[in-house]
Amino acid sequence: MRRTTLRVARNASKSLRASYQTSAPQNLTQSRHGNLPGSSQSPITTKLHFFNSVLEETRIPTFRVLDSGGKVIEGAQVPELDRDFTRRIYETMLMLPSLDNVLYNSQRQGKISFYMTSYGEEASVVGSAAALEPEDEVLGQYREMGVLVWRGFGLDNLMAQCFGNELDTATKGRQMPVHFGSTELHFHTISSPLATQIPQAAGVAYAIKRDPNRRGKNCAICYFGEGAASEGDFHAGLGMASVLGGPMIFFCRNNGFAISTPSAEQYAGDGIAARGPGYGMDTIRVDGNDALAVYAAVKEARRRAIEGNKAVLVEAMSYRVGHHSTSDDSFAYRAKQEVEDWKKIDNPHHRLRKFLESKGWWTAEDEDAVRAQQKKAVFAAFQKAEKLKKPPLDNLFNDVYDKLPWNLIEQKEELKRLLAKYGDDWEPWRNEREKFKDSGRGL
Repeated sequence: MRRTTLRVARNASKSLRASYQTSAPQNLTQSRHGNLPGSSQSPITTKLHFFNSVLEETRIPTFRVLDSGGKVIEGAQVPELDRDFTRRIYETMLMLPSLDNVLYNSQRQGKISFYMTSYGEEASVVGSAAALEPEDEVLGQYREMGVLVWRGFGLDNLMAQCFGNELDTATKGRQMPVHFGSTELHFHTISSPLATQIPQAAGVAYAIKRDPNRRGKNCAICYFGEGAASEGDFHAGLGMASVLGGPMIFFCRNNGFAISTPSAEQYAGDGIAARGPGYGMDTIRVDGNDALAVYAAVKEARRRAIEGNKAVLVEAMSYRVGHHSTSDDSFAYRAKQEVEDWKKIDNPHHRLRKFLESKGWWTAEDEDAVRAQQKKAVFAAFQKAEKLKKPPLDNLFNDVYDKLPWNLIEQKEELKRLLAKYGDDWEPWRNEREKFKDSGRGL
C-alpha cells in the first residue's frame, strides 16, 4: 500500500512539472513583457522610478476662456453661444444672489429653519446647467438651486420648498430647506448626508446605459464639493462608475473650504482632478468662476460620457464667498478681508458681464432693469410663500409604505386622540395645528 502511494505521488509530481513547463514562456522576451495582473498594458522598465503626478507637468492645468476682466484669453476658443443664450446664462446667475439675500435673511428672522447660499459659485452651477439637456439626470448636493432656476422650476416652487408650505409638491414640507427635488425636471431630491448622491449617481448612469430608449441620448451629472470627496462614498461611487460604465459626469465644486476646513488641510495631492485617472476617467480642471469655460468643459464632458458610455470627472475651482450655511460663521476660519478681496478680484458676475458688454449684448440699463425685475419677483414669491399654510398633517404618515403598517396606524390614532383632547383647548396646540392646511382635522 505504501509503495503504491509513493508511486502515485511521484507520477503526480512529474505531471505537475510537465504542466509548468508546458505553460512557461517560449522565449525570454515574453517572460519580461507578458501580461501583468491588474495592469495588462503597463510597459516594463528597468528604471526604479516613483511618480507623484498624473501629467508630465508638476501640476494639473486649469482650463479658462475669460480672464478676470471678462476678456478672452489669447488662444482661447469661445464656445459658440448666441446673444440670447449667453444673456440667459448671465440673468440666471444674477437671480441667485437675489434669492440668496431674501432667503438667508428669512432664516435670520426665524421664518425658515436653514439656508445655504450660492455666493461665489454661480458660474460653476449655471454654466454647467446650460451645457446639459433638459432630460439629463441631476443629482445635486446643496448649492445647485441654479440648475432648477435654469430648467424653469419657478420662484413659487423654490420658496414653497424652503418654507415647507402647501405648494411644496416635491418634498411636502418634510425636508430641510434647499433640499429640492423635481421629477418633471429630472432633479433628484437632495439629501442631507454628505456624498450619498455619488454612488447613487453611478447607479443612475448605469440604468441609463441599460435603457435602450435613453442610451446614447442622456447622461447623469452628480454635483459635490471637495469636502464630500473626502467621504468613502466618493471612492465607492467613482469605483462603481468606472467599472459598471454609463454616461456620467462627476462635477466637483472645489470652493476651497468644505464646511469649515481649508482645502490645504483636506488633501495632500493635486486637488480632486488628480484622482480621476486613477479610476480610468477622462478628467479636466476648469476655472469655476468662468461661466464660458465651465460651459465648454461640461459640454465636452457630456459628449465623452454619452459617446463612450463612461464616467468623466470635472473639477471646477471656485471660492465660497458666503458662509457654508446659516449654521456657520466662516470668519472663524478665514479673514473677512480675504472674502472682500475675492469679491473684487475674481467675481463671476463681473467677468461674464464684461464679456457681454464687449459684444454689445448688455448695457448698464439692462443691468439695472433686470436686477430690479428679479428683486421684485423674488420678494413677491417670498410674501406669497410665508402666508401659506403647511401641507395637511396627514402627510406625516404618507408616501413611505404602500399600505400603512400597524405601528404607524397606532401612531396616527394616538395623534388623533391627542388633537381631540388638546387641539382646541390648549393654546400651544391650538396655535400649532392652525399652521396646517386642514388644521389636522383630515386625520
